[in-house]
Amino acid sequence: MVRVNASNESDPITSTLGQRPGKIIAVHIAYESRAAERGRRPDYPSYFLKATSSLSGPGQVARPAGTELLTFEGEIALVIGRTVLNQTAAEAWDAVEWVTASNDLGLQDLKWADKGSNVRSKSADGFTPVGQVLLPAAELDPRRLAIRTWLDGRLVQEDSTDGLIFSLPEIVADLSRTMTLEPGDLILTGTPAGASVALPGQRVEVEVFSVDDKSMTSGRLATDVVEGPAVRGDGAPPRVDAATARDAWGSSAATTAGDAAAPVPGRFQLDDDRRTRLGRVAVATLSAQLRKLGHPGASIDGVHPLAGGTRIVGTARTLRYVPYRPDLFAKHGGGFNAQKRAIDTVGTGEVLVMEARQDTSAGTLGDILALRAQARGAAGIITDGAVRDSVAVAATGMAVLAGGAHPSVLGRVHIPWETDVTIACGGTTVQVGDVIVADDDGAIVIPPPMLDDVLEAAEKQEAMEEYIADRVREGHAVEGLYPMNEAWKVRYEADQADTTSAGTPAARSKE
Repeated sequence: MVRVNASNESDPITSTLGQRPGKIIAVHIAYESRAAERGRRPDYPSYFLKATSSLSGPGQVARPAGTELLTFEGEIALVIGRTVLNQTAAEAWDAVEWVTASNDLGLQDLKWADKGSNVRSKSADGFTPVGQVLLPAAELDPRRLAIRTWLDGRLVQEDSTDGLIFSLPEIVADLSRTMTLEPGDLILTGTPAGASVALPGQRVEVEVFSVDDKSMTSGRLATDVVEGPAVRGDGAPPRVDAATARDAWGSSAATTAGDAAAPVPGRFQLDDDRRTRLGRVAVATLSAQLRKLGHPGASIDGVHPLAGGTRIVGTARTLRYVPYRPDLFAKHGGGFNAQKRAIDTVGTGEVLVMEARQDTSAGTLGDILALRAQARGAAGIITDGAVRDSVAVAATGMAVLAGGAHPSVLGRVHIPWETDVTIACGGTTVQVGDVIVADDDGAIVIPPPMLDDVLEAAEKQEAMEEYIADRVREGHAVEGLYPMNEAWKVRYEADQADTTSAGTPAARSKE
């Protein structure tokens, strides 16, 4: 192993070679987990170039003032040791001299100007930290390497070369088909799922190691993000849209780093007035009005609150589980998987809705994750699967509805698969941004375009039912009163008009 006391001014590759590498080549999508996260799986590897002046060691990296999307991507870096041209995959690994950790940093605010080439967004000084230790490739099995990335000490990426779409030797061989690889050339071999945005004041750490011999490790390559000077204004300016933000953060949440997510542009936002009004209307009433408006299947069936008096009002975020399969669980079940990403990105006032195929034979949520969702300001969690440690989950105070309770961990029957997609929970369709309302009777889903009509009709229904209940208390028979006949409707409307003119609210709201 080659250990170099590297800094931003002296990365281990340049220090060892005595000069900078001639090329830095990076792979776009190489891991199955990343492909699933992005929603596209390439048939062949594709590449982009980074400026060699971006190479650095551990230390600081500057996010320019006025920008917001500095992304990190933990990657396995390969350093070429001899001249390579037109090699086969069987021959290519012999051309690799060292393996180490790298962090493919990028400023996504500038990505729009260069599209897939990433020239400006990926080539700033310090945007390719590598190190700390160079591991001899000859002593490593390219099929048995692993990578981990931490953000402020929290594990956010974890995968192995078993999860690659294209093996490391295949990547080297493919590049050698069309170009000469020279000693010192650096290949960044792609990032697994979980790459996201780092903010000034945060630290990103990346480690590469042998699965078979944990002593063969690069050590943690640490990069501290600081605020830097603004990008000069006479070229392409920084620009961020909703799609860029989603790609940068790694999900459709606005942030994974802070304790609360900012609103995502284009997604329905539930304002305080509607939220308050929904909190006063019974789910049964809302369900009745949805049925009248042609949506009889709006209820999430089979879920019940863990604690009485539960009330949830918010907009949906979604998580989907698929049935357990050993090979897929090995790739998607561990590390910063979809379940943890969903919990760690849920925002204030949002409801995380989980599709677990109504299979309650393993837990889909425990008390630690419930606490994390609570800390992020989530309005509630609904799963048509089971909850593990249900008493402890209820004790957190997080509003939860579930299909049942079960002591087993999710890996018994579930794989956390994907987030923020259209799902089926409890037999009903849920999309990101749908309005979720739940109480002790259960939960319903309201499409945002229908919200105002449903809410207004539900408020009118409850006002009328309060009036009917008051008349029953006075001793009136229910015949003709419930439901109201024409005579009672005339009397009701007159009483409402008298109440309103007296300056009192016409309808008493249910708490």
